Amino acid sequence: MLRVIVESASGIPKKKIGNPDPITTVLFRGEKKKTKAINNELNPVWNEVLEFDLKGSPLDASSYIDVIVKDYETLGKHKFIGSAKISLRELASGQVRSLPSKNVPLVTEKQQSVGATINLVIGYESPANANLSDQTNVDVSSNMEAGDNEDEDEGEEGMEIAGQVGSSGIPPSTNQPGKPSQKSHRFSRKRHKILANKPQDFQIRIRVIEGRQLPGNNIKPVVKVNVCGQTHRTRIRRGNNPFFDEMFFYNVNMLPSELFDESISLRVYDSFSLRADSLLGEFKLDVGYIYNEPGHSIMRKWLLLSDLDESSTGARGYLKVSIIIVGTGDEPPSEKRESNEEQDDIESNLLVPAGVTMRWATLSLKVYRAEDMPQMDDAFVQTVKQVFGGDGDKKNLVDPYLEVSFAGKKLCTKIIEKNANPEWNQVISMQVKFPSMCERIKLTMYDWDRLSKDDAIGTTFLNLSKMSYSGGEIEDARTDTSNTISELSSSASEGGFLPAFGPCYVNLYGSPREFTGLPDPYEELNFGNGEGVAYRGRVLIELSTQLDGKADKNVDDICSDDILVAQKYQRRRKYSLCAVFHSACMLQEPGEPIQFEVSMGNYGNKLDSTCKPLASTTQYSFAVFDGNHYYYLPWAETKPVVILTSYWEDISHRLDSVNVLLFIADRLESHLTSLKKEIQAKVSEAHLTEALLRLINHLIEDVNNFQLPTLEGQPNITALDLQIKSLREAALAGVREAACQMREEALDVKSAVGDIEEWLDRIKLLADEAQNSMPDVIIWMLRGEKRVAYARVPVNQILYSNYSEQACGEHCGKTQTVFMQYPMDKNKGVKIPVQLRINMWLGLSAHEKKFNSFSEGNFSVYAEMYENQAQVFGKWGTTGLVGRHKFSDVTGKVKLKQERFLPPRGWEWEGDWFVDPERCLLTEADAGHTEFTDEVFHNETRFPGGEWKPAAEPYTDVNGEKAQSPGEFECPPGWSWEDDWSFDSDRAVDERGWEYGVTIPPDDKPKSWVAAEKMYHNHRRRRLRRKRRKISDKVTAAEKREPGEGWEYSSLIGWKFHRKERSSDTFRRRHWRRKMVPSDRIGASAIFKLEGGLGVDVEEKAGKTDAAKPFGANTPTVSCHFSRSYHYHLRVYVYQGRNLCAMDKDSFSDPYAHVSFLHVSKTTEVIRTTLNPTWDQTLIFDDIELFGDPQTIARNPPDVVFELYDSDQVGKDEPMGHCMCPPVVKLPSKSPCVPASLKLQWFPVTKKGCSAGEVLVAAELILKEKGDDRDLPLVPPRRGETLYMVPQGIRPVVQLTAIEVLTWGLRNMKTFQLATVSSPSLIVECGGEMVQTAVIRNFKKHPNFPGSVLLLKVLLPKEEMYAPPIVLKVIDHRPFGRKPVVGQCTIDCLEEFRCNPYNPNSDACMSARVTMITAAQGDTIIDIEEGFILKTQEEEAVDWWSKFYASIGEHEKCGPYLKLGYDKLQVYNTELEEVQEFQGLTDFCSTFKLYRGKTEDEEEDPSVVGEFKGSFRIYALSDDPGEPAPPLQFRERPELGPQECLVRIYVVRGIDLQPKDTNGLCDPYIKITLGRKTLDDRDNYRPNTLNPEFGRMFELSCFLPLEKDLKIAVFDFDLLSRDEKVGETIIDLENRFLSCFRACCGLPQTYCVSGVNQWRDQFRPSQILQNVAKEKGFPPPHIDENGSSLSFAGKLYHLQDFEANTLIHQHLGPARERLALHVLRNQGMVPEHVETRTLHSSHQPNLPQGRIQMWVDIFPKSQGLPGPPCVITPRKAKKYFLRAIVWNTTEVTLDETSITGENMSDIYVKGWMPGMEEDKQKTDVHYRSLDGDGNFNWRFIFGFEYLPAEQLCVASRKEHFWNLDKTEQRFPPKLILQIWDNDKFSLDDYLGSVELDLLKLIPPAKTPEKCNLKMLSGKMASVTSSLFSQKSVRGWWPCTIEKDGKHVLGGKVEMTLEIVEEKEMEERPAGKGRDEPNMNPKLEPPNRPDTSFFWFTNPCKTMKFIVWRRFKWVFLGLILLLLVVLFLGILFYSLPNYISMKIVKPFS
Repeated sequence: MLRVIVESASGIPKKKIGNPDPITTVLFRGEKKKTKAINNELNPVWNEVLEFDLKGSPLDASSYIDVIVKDYETLGKHKFIGSAKISLRELASGQVRSLPSKNVPLVTEKQQSVGATINLVIGYESPANANLSDQTNVDVSSNMEAGDNEDEDEGEEGMEIAGQVGSSGIPPSTNQPGKPSQKSHRFSRKRHKILANKPQDFQIRIRVIEGRQLPGNNIKPVVKVNVCGQTHRTRIRRGNNPFFDEMFFYNVNMLPSELFDESISLRVYDSFSLRADSLLGEFKLDVGYIYNEPGHSIMRKWLLLSDLDESSTGARGYLKVSIIIVGTGDEPPSEKRESNEEQDDIESNLLVPAGVTMRWATLSLKVYRAEDMPQMDDAFVQTVKQVFGGDGDKKNLVDPYLEVSFAGKKLCTKIIEKNANPEWNQVISMQVKFPSMCERIKLTMYDWDRLSKDDAIGTTFLNLSKMSYSGGEIEDARTDTSNTISELSSSASEGGFLPAFGPCYVNLYGSPREFTGLPDPYEELNFGNGEGVAYRGRVLIELSTQLDGKADKNVDDICSDDILVAQKYQRRRKYSLCAVFHSACMLQEPGEPIQFEVSMGNYGNKLDSTCKPLASTTQYSFAVFDGNHYYYLPWAETKPVVILTSYWEDISHRLDSVNVLLFIADRLESHLTSLKKEIQAKVSEAHLTEALLRLINHLIEDVNNFQLPTLEGQPNITALDLQIKSLREAALAGVREAACQMREEALDVKSAVGDIEEWLDRIKLLADEAQNSMPDVIIWMLRGEKRVAYARVPVNQILYSNYSEQACGEHCGKTQTVFMQYPMDKNKGVKIPVQLRINMWLGLSAHEKKFNSFSEGNFSVYAEMYENQAQVFGKWGTTGLVGRHKFSDVTGKVKLKQERFLPPRGWEWEGDWFVDPERCLLTEADAGHTEFTDEVFHNETRFPGGEWKPAAEPYTDVNGEKAQSPGEFECPPGWSWEDDWSFDSDRAVDERGWEYGVTIPPDDKPKSWVAAEKMYHNHRRRRLRRKRRKISDKVTAAEKREPGEGWEYSSLIGWKFHRKERSSDTFRRRHWRRKMVPSDRIGASAIFKLEGGLGVDVEEKAGKTDAAKPFGANTPTVSCHFSRSYHYHLRVYVYQGRNLCAMDKDSFSDPYAHVSFLHVSKTTEVIRTTLNPTWDQTLIFDDIELFGDPQTIARNPPDVVFELYDSDQVGKDEPMGHCMCPPVVKLPSKSPCVPASLKLQWFPVTKKGCSAGEVLVAAELILKEKGDDRDLPLVPPRRGETLYMVPQGIRPVVQLTAIEVLTWGLRNMKTFQLATVSSPSLIVECGGEMVQTAVIRNFKKHPNFPGSVLLLKVLLPKEEMYAPPIVLKVIDHRPFGRKPVVGQCTIDCLEEFRCNPYNPNSDACMSARVTMITAAQGDTIIDIEEGFILKTQEEEAVDWWSKFYASIGEHEKCGPYLKLGYDKLQVYNTELEEVQEFQGLTDFCSTFKLYRGKTEDEEEDPSVVGEFKGSFRIYALSDDPGEPAPPLQFRERPELGPQECLVRIYVVRGIDLQPKDTNGLCDPYIKITLGRKTLDDRDNYRPNTLNPEFGRMFELSCFLPLEKDLKIAVFDFDLLSRDEKVGETIIDLENRFLSCFRACCGLPQTYCVSGVNQWRDQFRPSQILQNVAKEKGFPPPHIDENGSSLSFAGKLYHLQDFEANTLIHQHLGPARERLALHVLRNQGMVPEHVETRTLHSSHQPNLPQGRIQMWVDIFPKSQGLPGPPCVITPRKAKKYFLRAIVWNTTEVTLDETSITGENMSDIYVKGWMPGMEEDKQKTDVHYRSLDGDGNFNWRFIFGFEYLPAEQLCVASRKEHFWNLDKTEQRFPPKLILQIWDNDKFSLDDYLGSVELDLLKLIPPAKTPEKCNLKMLSGKMASVTSSLFSQKSVRGWWPCTIEKDGKHVLGGKVEMTLEIVEEKEMEERPAGKGRDEPNMNPKLEPPNRPDTSFFWFTNPCKTMKFIVWRRFKWVFLGLILLLLVVLFLGILFYSLPNYISMKIVKPFS
């Protein structure tokens, strides 16, 4: 008993109006109790006692109560005031009996104090039976999970013992060896194909099969499945072991990354209870977990249900499910029921990873502190404070708290207000089942807002699979070193370890940090969707896991010792980062000047004021045109440098390991790539083996040489570091051993590649570091002040390490190419914002000196400032500077003075200030152009209707800003004028070039312009233009200004400056610089000392505190100066492209490529209308100036970038994707060596992250020495004026090749431009040659081509990899000579069509086949000789379905079929076309789909507009013209006219159809379309099922090839709405008809003339064999008279060889036909079969919508009548009756106490069969059983439909009264009996039940004494038998009831069970109960004691048996007493009278 005394509360806050009426609610284990309300009181006193009954179960350490105080409202909801949670741990431990809780603070939902407190006293009496010492042991129920014996809990004492011993199944250590065979969850998963990160279709199928051992009595379980926000529920069942077998489908379209984080939750509820706590148990797992399983599925696995909130309760039953995830193009696995599954052991089939026991674990996440939170709230309040002289705090405008969510639970830390560096020091505990099915813990930092929704600051994920390991993968890989750490960890490598992490910072990324009041467009990024573009702070956390523990509080404070321990993990060291920007090119649009910012964390963020200012941004520069297409930044020999110093934890030991592993992986990958290329190039086997051995030796050497760094002596080692290190070492050792083994075995190279890829994956996975606390380096491109594009560089790639060279990052101190990207780019990188070449070096400041060896060029450091002047009245001076200072920074906003600059510490000035114009900002508009148009606008104004006069500013630029007049323009040196000034008439202007508008003040120019003059116009302008051309690159000496001047001019204060003064200029400035040098250290590393700004003098400082505020203003500029430049010559060979995207409506593109290399680019020519262009072009870049050492460039050259575009006549050219190709660098060598040959290679083109074709290119970069061009290769041959071709030696070697084309016909051509295709012809193109077929005259009547073979002679490359594709174009001949392309197809792989022309081929057989069909024998008659044979008895038991079930191995359903020796058929699990040996039935000709239209979306497939039927043969021709040509491969086929055929379609059954109704089911029916005929089988729909048995045959006639596509669709029947299509499948009948595999009618195994397997073909086997001989050109077969032997194709066959040991039955036909059939079956023909076809639908084309099993027969009508069709009508269920006679019960629990005090029960028995709950039956009541015995003699009769073949009952009933159809459901036959106690005036009490499976009936006990609970478990339960075979059984069975989680005996029942068939029921009738006919056997009325009656209806008996028997002596006593009293009464009454008489007459 738990007693809570609610005493009082104080300090309850006031309401707006009046005081609250407080009321308190106490919640304990879901039970609520309330006090009364106290009116109008802020300090209420209740003093009420609330008692909670513990129902016999003791408190555990995790128990708590919730106290909630509300404001009582008479109407509506009570208003929440505050709540408190009080742990009952101390009471549970048993130390104290009562717990006074005084002044407990009340908090809001957000855990903030309300200011009120409450006083309580909690008392506890532990239940008598609870053994307190037992509490500390492992919880009792875990023995179920451990898996000794699942049935033990039904034994009465089994449980108690297990509890004392501790759980028997779980070894005490966590290092379970695991099963060696099971590979680790993390490191050995086969990688599935990587899914493109775009939203795509997925289907999740969940099949809930059955439940076992669910807790509770008499429950009605229902399962609710929730996925992605959709919930489905099963039907309600009864009992503890319900059978559901229901399938749910969830269709989603989302990003794979998002989907895999979604969880699937399966909850089992008890639908009886209306209360909220009806959850019986639940199970959760991530979608990603299942997707990673083999086949993306788990099949028929048991899930262990648990209560996630109450971990101590242990297992709550099991649920068996199958879950399948079907992605685009996946084939769902088929579900196989194991035959032994009935005995299925739950333990061995439990879903747990890798043989580990599921255990409860507590994940403790310690959240210490966070730093660098960005501003999230606006500074309004702070500004107001400052105005009133207060202290405004602008840094800390954020109120952070952390939300942790895992497996559907969310917990939050407290909120810390106004703090950007909060310290929470809280620990968050979560209870999980471990190993967990959920992988990621999501941490989201939120900013708390009072009024609006809390904003996310950033999100990160902790991946459990990266910080735990389930063990059992690596066996003997122990490291034999005796270091302490290694000893610690060697055991872990075998055993695995639990999740551990930190203490370590995790970084948050998301949207840019700058705060604006506007909504953030990138807010999604802060929730972890997409790649974060900026650093948003970091959190220090630690994760640990305790098994079986239980935390008292979900959120608690960390103890101070732990906080101190975490201190050492926060030790910071200083890091220096230097980034040299070598080039920025491929800018797409010019505009404002550009600068780059490099930041790491907050350091270097230009807009953050928390860190010292650093030189973290480059100078602004204007982009220059590269003369072709792109812009670049003209940095020339002076490269901008960015310096960053920052402070981080030293985690070099982690990153060094990562880099070493990546180094090994990179080397392995490069070797593997070259090995794959050699395989592709078809190198000889010996060469490949040698390459493989070289790769293996390199790998072994690498693993041996490059050791991972040791962890000794490192200050901040965490537990995870040790575990990961041992894991990595063990895994590397494993890889090394596997490699050594492979070297010994030297196996086949191609199969080895798969293993090596797996090793590579494993090493890469090992290199994933979870505890990486250093944030990425983020580079931003700013245009003006706006952030445009970003790039993130992981720190480990550029980190310097002094451990070893391999431990340095791969890009440390090396120039790398970085493609920046737009934040949250919708187009996924179609446009590249900029391509950077950048050299970055990051290292500890202690290692700065090492930077010297990495740096190139000379670093120079300058202080800089600008002198500004304005022109006022023609004079230059400082007076007109509005808002500017005389000396300022580049923006003009920060005031500076020369004298005030102080160099940073350790630096000194060198030289004085000097003027140095900033070249990058002075680019003229014409830079980079060879032609340029100067433009100026001439403006005139007037009053409306007046004369036009020159405007106030007569000459302006396009924006209306003042400009020079045309006369003032000078032609710059090196340019010449092309023509004179002229007005531009190509715009919307009148004939003299004017455009007109209305100026409305205060504007100075019109908003819009028109071309026609109107009266009201008051402003007009025209554009004057003049062209000039560049004539020389020499800049005259006059250009180089004398230093004294150096002014730059601008007409406005802005960015655009020019060098020459113009009359319109009003502002000028000049750039002053002063050089600094380090005072002490020489070498590049000195630049790292430039931390902080340039000093500002002290006296200045007082007044000018704002001077240094805008960050980056007075930081020195650092640049890297290269003294020497090298000139290179680049040649790019662009040969061809293939499979590019179709961008135009005509299904083609007009591709060309922009080829860019650093700051130069060129464009190839446009190739019209092709997707496979051959450019064959060499682009020559003559003089490229590069800075830096040629050796460095040779090691790491910049890539050549190809951007492909589709040229459009109208509109903008559309991008088609881009690709990269590294050039081969050739440096002049001293020794004359053979130059490496350059090979063309295919490089993939990507667009939006998807593949968009390939291009065949190569590039070479040649260093020119001393400017001489003699060593350059020869100029390639030209084509036209300026086009160079690809030279010999690089272009592929070609050979004359013949391509033969068999053109059979076109099919299904769709209309083009609304007109049907009527007379098409086909063009075949390949390698620049083309050939065209004759025109099909009448496509509708005869869709085949007139001639059928074409020959094409082409020069094709010898190497297959260079071969161009074959392109098919279909053109339609329309009136007026129009010939549009109506469809096209590209065939890439020519390999499959290559052949040896001298080999004999099978084509003759094809022509012969067509000849035979055309010469159709009209006289064939099939005569089946022997007549009809009478059906025998056993014949009835056999039907077509018996044959089908026998063939698929379900022998229990096929009856005596196999014993009779009948034949089986072949069941294919795929379409017939997919069966390997039938070559897709394309042996006659293949089908190629024709496409048309542009590829709009990558997701959409291009539309198919028709099919071409034909084939190809390719073979080489000799170069010698004298040699005779080889024979042609294809024969001309005779023309085949339309053939009339009879088609029979047999649809057997549907499997896993997609549900279409809301109940998760479907009412399917078949609809068949062939040509224009449609058969609709709507009347025969199958209600409410996903696996219908159709058993339907349809017969149609059609003309082939006109109606060749047979569509079989499955529809869902709906009464009111339109029928929906489930899916359809299409069969090409023409291929089946023409194929030599004879697919028109399968060949059975035997020739039967009657019976189930009667022959149904048109020809007898002997006739078919003759036709085969004709087709193949063999002599006709010869058969003996008696049919015992046959000669065919030169072989002799004997009948007895085929029928040696087979059963000859009476249905077989004559011997000669049987022998002919056996020979035919050896010819590889299609056998009698059933195929399984997948259904597809148009709205989810890539996902299967279910499957159907079927087959098709095709019979040409010209060849006579076929045999009779098969009968495949489905089977019907048989009616059976179960008669159960309840004779007696005994030992029934006595549940009640009678008036007279004795224990008794009013017993009755209730029974039903599951699935037919509406037919419940009850016995009469045996009243007042005093000893638990009951006599009934009562008969139950249950009628049910039963399928003996499938051993299931079939019940059809309506789900709801409004349903139209009955739903058919199948159940295993079971009987449930329950014993109840009858109560007239209250609910009956349940006393126990027994569930009997009629197929596996537990044998009953003969006497009640032998009947006990052990019968239900243990030995007895395994000896079962079927009641269907036994027919009748009698005896005693025990009934159980659950009490306190244990099953106890509730009574025993004696019964007779008997199964009766319907016929027998009529012969031996019997009535229900004891009704007539009461016979078979006759039931006597029960022999009940006289005491059995109902008191209410039998008052006399009540007197006799209850009152008299019990109170007999009382009655007698009372009568005696009454007599005595009467006697005395009369005595006293008469005594006075008597006495007085005596006195008067004494003697009378």
